[in-house]
Amino acid sequence: MQASASRPKLRREGRKQDNASLSRAVKYLTRYGAQAAIPYIFLLIASLSQLAVPTMIRRVIDAVTSGYIADQVLLALDKIPAAMAGQALPKILEMLAYPTETTLEGLKTLLLADKSGAPSALLSALLFMLAFAVLRGVFGFLQAYWAEKNSQAVAFDLRNDLYAKIQNLSFSYHDKNQTGQLMIRATDDVEKVRLFIGQGLLQLVGAVILLGGTLIILFSTNVPLAWTTMPLLPAAAIIFIFFSSVARPMFSVVQQKLSALNTVLQENLAGIKVIKAFTREKEQKAKFQASADDVMGQQIKLARLFTFLFPVVFLIANLGQAGILYVGGKQIIAGTLSLGEWQQFSMYVMYLFFPIAMFGMIITQMSQAAASAQRIFEILDAKNDITDKADATPLPPVSGHVKFDTVSFRYFSGGEPVLNKVSFEALPGETIALLGATGSGKTSIINLLPRFYDPTEGQVTIDGYNLRDVKLDSLRAQIGIVLQETTLFSGSIRENIAFGKPEASDDEIVAASKAAQAHDFIVAFPEGYDTHVGERGTTLSGGQKQRVAIARALLLNPRILILDDSTSSVDLTTEAAIQKALDVLMKNRTSFVIAQRISTIMNADKIVVLDKGAVVAVGKHAELMEENPIYAEIYNSQILAHQEVTK
Repeated sequence: MQASASRPKLRREGRKQDNASLSRAVKYLTRYGAQAAIPYIFLLIASLSQLAVPTMIRRVIDAVTSGYIADQVLLALDKIPAAMAGQALPKILEMLAYPTETTLEGLKTLLLADKSGAPSALLSALLFMLAFAVLRGVFGFLQAYWAEKNSQAVAFDLRNDLYAKIQNLSFSYHDKNQTGQLMIRATDDVEKVRLFIGQGLLQLVGAVILLGGTLIILFSTNVPLAWTTMPLLPAAAIIFIFFSSVARPMFSVVQQKLSALNTVLQENLAGIKVIKAFTREKEQKAKFQASADDVMGQQIKLARLFTFLFPVVFLIANLGQAGILYVGGKQIIAGTLSLGEWQQFSMYVMYLFFPIAMFGMIITQMSQAAASAQRIFEILDAKNDITDKADATPLPPVSGHVKFDTVSFRYFSGGEPVLNKVSFEALPGETIALLGATGSGKTSIINLLPRFYDPTEGQVTIDGYNLRDVKLDSLRAQIGIVLQETTLFSGSIRENIAFGKPEASDDEIVAASKAAQAHDFIVAFPEGYDTHVGERGTTLSGGQKQRVAIARALLLNPRILILDDSTSSVDLTTEAAIQKALDVLMKNRTSFVIAQRISTIMNADKIVVLDKGAVVAVGKHAELMEENPIYAEIYNSQILAHQEVTK
């Protein structure tokens, strides 16, 4: 009972959050000052021009009918004797609503004036109709253009804000959120908000102007007829409120399912080689189809809802029109309403229900936009775990004295610690090798150095500066990183090497490439350093990608160097060449090296042996061989394995 009672409250809170998010998105328009108001000024002019048209139509009809009636009465008066015309005069005056004291000759004069004036009145009304039509067309175009321009500007700002936020969010956020989810929010969700700001919001304001203006005109022209339509407006409002409350959560579910579909697509495209290698095309196709079916099913539910809404809206509009026909027809028969006035009123009634019908489409866009805005601001409001403190200071050029002081670390601040009271020290210029089994905490240690994460307990210092107290940019600018998973970007090899230092000269790029043993294979390409690298570096071999990544790190000339198994994708000959270059380049730099092959770290100044997140030994190769059984076991297992392979 408690759970079911809480659902309406949760739905109400969800609607409030959606509305608040949509309001925040609309406030982006205020960045553009007076430009944001331009389409609404044009909309007001276009709406007032539209409201004037039924009055012009009434004048046309009244001019035609008055001219025709005057002509027919004059013909009748000419055919009957003067005495009989005199007897019928009071009745004719009453029927034509002329003054009762009018004489027969005066009546003929008035009738002739009506007959002769009808063409000019008709022409005048038509010219006014044409003028209002031109005004409506011109300002309708201008309002649409400026509204589209403003909405595109808002979408531009939202996408840039989203991208900047995603770039600045810490690794812990990206660990918990799928790439496909983030992509759909920066594309489809932003587009739905843009459509509402560019179309739905303008239509909403236009509908309110049209509805308010129509009601004023109706009550100022014929109160009984106006009251005929009033009972239908609350009914329509109740229906729209109901449909809005039902549709909004359904649109939110659609966006969630679209995100899931996009995630499947993104993962499949990223892993297409694996899928083909393991012949899993059919299974992945079925997985994608299942996600597509979910999206289609939810869209059909929405379609079912709105295919019921619009007929109900038109039913209400037709009921209002029927009421006008009945009441207006009785007034025409009684002579209290002219044919032109009745037609004018009928058109205004359509103006009354046209905005109501528009509300159906507006609710659709608003519900979609509100759900999407909520998803957008979930990212923009996301808490960043790694930020500069208010009093953070730039880290000055460092010598490279790194210290881990009883550091413990947990991912997502829960579960078992992946690092448990880790303590060791790296003096300037030392090479520190991190060795241990998979899951021992090697990668976690190097993730703490550039503050991709913060320690759960303890502290990491460089030259005595606590990393939490210095600005992130100044810290990371002095650390060169080659990660185990090499990431290159679409563009030339030159651009990838200079990724961290775009202003680097060609000589600097070539020098870094030579040091990383990459220069020879680069110049072997027909276009050399201008050779295009495919998405994620797919046009290069694993060893080539790794060497480009090493050159990218070395170009920064960092004081602290991180090499996360950076020779894992190369053969032994290439590894030896790279290692020789690294031995020279790591001089006078504090270097942290993770390697699977123990042969690459035997000459390190310190080898830190890790086991289950704890430091079990620190020392040189010879010391550890004698004093630490874990290190000796790793060494012996690799040496024996190598001997078995070479036999």
